[in-house]
Amino acid sequence: MTHDLVITGAKVVTASGTTMCDIGITEGKIATLGTGLEGAEIIDAAGLIALPGGIDSHVHISQPSGPGIEMADDFSSGTRAAACGGNTTILPFCLPEEGMTLREAVADYRVKAEGNCLTDVSFHLIVKETDPVTLGQDLPALIADGYTSFKVFMTYEGLALSDRQILEVMSVAKAQGAMVMVHAENEDAIDFLRDQAERSGETGPYHHATTRPVPVEREATHRAISLAEIAGVPLTIVHVSNGEAMEEIQRARQRGLTVFAETCPQYITLTADDLDRDGFEGAKYVCSPPPRTSDEWGNIWRGIEQGTFDLFSSDHCPFRFVDTAGKDAPGARNSFRNIPNGIPGVETRLPILFSEGVVKGRLSLERFAALTATNHARLYGLYPRKGAIMVGADADIALWDPGLTKPIRQSDLHHGTDYTPWEGFEVTGWPVRTILRGVTTMLDGAPVADPIGHHLSRDAPDVLR
Repeated sequence: MTHDLVITGAKVVTASGTTMCDIGITEGKIATLGTGLEGAEIIDAAGLIALPGGIDSHVHISQPSGPGIEMADDFSSGTRAAACGGNTTILPFCLPEEGMTLREAVADYRVKAEGNCLTDVSFHLIVKETDPVTLGQDLPALIADGYTSFKVFMTYEGLALSDRQILEVMSVAKAQGAMVMVHAENEDAIDFLRDQAERSGETGPYHHATTRPVPVEREATHRAISLAEIAGVPLTIVHVSNGEAMEEIQRARQRGLTVFAETCPQYITLTADDLDRDGFEGAKYVCSPPPRTSDEWGNIWRGIEQGTFDLFSSDHCPFRFVDTAGKDAPGARNSFRNIPNGIPGVETRLPILFSEGVVKGRLSLERFAALTATNHARLYGLYPRKGAIMVGADADIALWDPGLTKPIRQSDLHHGTDYTPWEGFEVTGWPVRTILRGVTTMLDGAPVADPIGHHLSRDAPDVLR
């Protein structure tokens, strides 16, 4: 049998094991795993590691961000950056603009993505309304069409839902077989602390962090889990930043509840002190939940190593720094509450975890594959098509050079923003080739393909099948 493409010489990794074998690819699928395979094209990957193409299930692209504010990445630049970071699939969030129904928002989002993607894409829904049309018509119809996950917020004006509203959304998820994701921070407590800070003249970027302290996240995490227990649904808590919130998740699991957890690179590498840099520099690090202390890094690493965390995502939410439509928005220098909320990270997620986790002996290659690809596919209805190097799966593969050492530099990155929070951060282990359905999309750090990404309709999560 002659394949379209054969990858030889690599150490092949899945979430369940590692082996040395050839990977035979035909018509965009993995057709054979074996030795001595023949192919029309051969990639000699000696000395490299073949990992499942990364799946980043928490990214924000072309998302409405308020009057006069523009997100720095559209689907072209966002997926280009993702591919150059070793990713083959991303799951951005679809947020309805004011006056737009959820189904109208999805149709609009599909148009923005069509023909512009260098990775495959699928959308999470953001539910900010709980009217009869949204809950009774739009959500059930969209879930049936393969949009099988949606996010609710417990913070942000115009997005935060009440406990009753969250229960109503969870009720739809239970009836229709979808996954609920929760951004867990207590908006009333944050608003109280923001008002106090501003009255005291504490208005710089650093006070974004002081007004969103650990108890704000811990309480909301506990409450979200309690609501899911009442509604009888599984739950995913996204971007967990600290040990106390992590312990709420552990206690819930000990009670027999099904709760999944996600964390991000900023919670093992950045601190609140980064928001206290000179002048306006701290605005580059404003995100929610904010980075904590270096002591919390150890808590998050324990959660990663011991299995509390199922997912490692970027929460890529990019704004330009030198731009009045970005971080330097009107009023941003007068008060932290006017600084657009989010940081870029889709291109640097995988190298940071590989370097800090695999290279430093904290993670096995198999655990890395699970945290960055396989678990995302399982949780969001893409497995076994995505997330694994196995016969029958899409040929989505990232080839890694485990010994390549270089610092992260904005000048090397491909996102639409003008900075990286990790400027100068040294990384060992980089993806050097990304392959999407058998087609090389990145080679040696540069994009090399036309936009070939597809939109993916998803099944129910594994836990709900």
